[in-house]
Order: sequence, then C-alpha cells, then structure tokens
Amino acid sequence: MQDSLPSSPQRGYTLPVFAVAAAKAAFHHLLKIPLPQEGGCPVVAVQVEPEVGSVRIPVEQVATLSENTALAITRSDPGPHLDLTRNTPVWGWVALEEKDPTAPPLLLEAGEGLGRHADGSPAISAYARRLFEVNLLAGIPEGYRLRVRIILPEGKLLAERTSNAAFGVLEGLALVGTRAEVEPSASAESLEQARQELQQKLEQHRQLAFCLGSHGQQVALRQGIPAEQILRVANWVGPLLVEAALRGAEAVHLIGYHGKLIKLAGGIFTTSSHVADARLEILVAALIRCGGAAEQARRLLELGTVEAAVQYLESLGWAEPVLQALACRICERAAAYVQKYAGRSLALAVTLFDRQGQVCVQVGQGLKPQSAQTL
Repeated sequence: MQDSLPSSPQRGYTLPVFAVAAAKAAFHHLLKIPLPQEGGCPVVAVQVEPEVGSVRIPVEQVATLSENTALAITRSDPGPHLDLTRNTPVWGWVALEEKDPTAPPLLLEAGEGLGRHADGSPAISAYARRLFEVNLLAGIPEGYRLRVRIILPEGKLLAERTSNAAFGVLEGLALVGTRAEVEPSASAESLEQARQELQQKLEQHRQLAFCLGSHGQQVALRQGIPAEQILRVANWVGPLLVEAALRGAEAVHLIGYHGKLIKLAGGIFTTSSHVADARLEILVAALIRCGGAAEQARRLLELGTVEAAVQYLESLGWAEPVLQALACRICERAAAYVQKYAGRSLALAVTLFDRQGQVCVQVGQGLKPQSAQTL
C-alpha cells in the first residue's frame, strides 16, 4: 500500500484523520518511537480505508508533558475543497494509565472545542472511533490503557457557523464523516455525483426531497420521508432542480436550515457562501414586505448572523410571518428558475428548520411518510 501526502492537490482529509494523527503522534512520542521526517517536518502515518491504505500527516509540534502524558498538534487540511475547518489546529493529548478491568483499553474524551452530546459523551462518529481503534489499540502495552483527549482550540467559534446544535452537538465541532477524504460538496465532482444519484432515484420515484446537507437529511428522515426519495444536494440546488425537471420529476420538496435555504428567496441558487451571501438583506426585504418598520430593518442589518436576526424577529412577533413569506418566495423563485432553464413546471414544497432542528415553517404539502403523493 502506498502512502499519500495530505498536501497533494488531489486530496484533502476530514477532521477525524487529523485528530487521530495528533493522538498517534503523541502516543508514539510517549513510547519513544521516533517520528519519520519528511521535508524537514515530522509526519505520522494514519491507517484509513483499506483501499487508500495509510496517509502521512504532518505534525506541527509534539512534546512530553509528564512521565505518562504527551501532546501533539496537527492542522486540518481539506485540500482543494471548501471547508470551514481549514488550518484549524487539532491537539491530541494522551495519557498511558494502568489498565482498569472495568473500562475499555482506549478511552476517548472531548477536550475544549470538541462537541459533546446532551449526555456528555464526545461527538465522535462511528467511523472516527474506528480510526482511533485501528491506529492506537495495537500499540497499547500489556497492562495499560490509553486515554485520548482531543482538543480543538477554535472549535467553539467555528461551531457557531454550523447547525451542529440542531442535532444535539454542543460546545464545539464534531468528529464526523464516513471516510478519510473530504467529500467535495462545492466542487464540480460533487455536482456530477449528485446528478447521477438523482437519475437513479428518478427511475423509481417521480417525487423527491432535496436536502441541504446531512442535517437536512436527518430532518427529512425524522419527518418520515423514505430514504430512497431523499437526495442530498450540497450547494447545487438550482442545477439539480433543473436536472430533475428535465428528467421528468413531478415534485421536489426542499428541506434545509433557514440560514442556508433562504438564499433561494434572493435568487441565489448555488448556496455556497464563497459564491454569494445576502441572507440578512433577504430577511430585511421579507420583513419590509410583511409590513415591518424601517428601524427594525436597520437593526436586522446590524446583526451578525441569521440566527440572531431570527431571534430578534421573534422578540418582535415577526419571525413566523417573515419565515412564511420567505418559504413562499423560495417556491416562487425556484419555480421561475426551473421554468426559465428547463422550460417545464415543477411542483415545489419548502421546509425551513432552525438550529435546534425544529421545523419553523412548511409551504406546500410536501412528501408524505412512506408515500410519494402529489404536493
């Protein structure tokens, strides 16, 4: 198996890979296993998927803290893909302790900036846990256990730019993912992949739910929409709506976090923030159309996030009518977009949810649980 450098222009890796790399580097340092050098920088090999083998991750710093503890630092690198964790420092603290027969040999803990679930357990996906086990378990000396604490110094701040809280991840970022390489959600490759999946789903179903990201997918599943009728669309909402219409779709139910999906109400159909971001301005326009005052509109523009803006609207009693108006506007703009570029009609429904994963408004009948009824 050949190793691959994370600096390769064709590759980028998910946050769990860098967390495991930091922990493994600290563990090897504690065991006095020297790290190989590459280009004057220490690197650590992280075993990932069988078809990929191991990948070499640069280690920025590594140090022994005490006789049985060490710390190493890596830095997240998603490669050419858009990802808010780019250049995020990832700290791996490890402690080698006497084995406790009542506890597992590998203990994973959430340090500062790593999200936790409501029960206090670290927000680490099954894939990430498996990465830790594959890379660390075999090296634990007989009679000992290894305690690993992952620290993300910028995690809390970055988490404010996500909808993690909507799905029970508190106080930081989660170590999520189902693979080592970053899924290129904003790239041309992801659009082609989504188009192929769309074609396959339309062979069996003429009515689909388009979900923005994994959180939208979870909301759809909670509403009872069959998984086979759900398509994750990342940032490519407009092109996939057109593709769906051209390939004979009858109806599409758009489901997304209100802070993302409302971009469609402003005619922004590629929703990456690197393309365009006028969400507060779109909220202001909706407030004015609903009868809001100019002073209220000015106040909205002073707020830094959509979440803060919606909370302000709630205090005024405007949140529900404004979000309802925006959902209607999304339907109107999306229908016009499809008509313009596909020359066809497409029945549409919209569901907007908040950071807590609660549905705020729904316009249109939408997809019914375990069925594909007309919108």
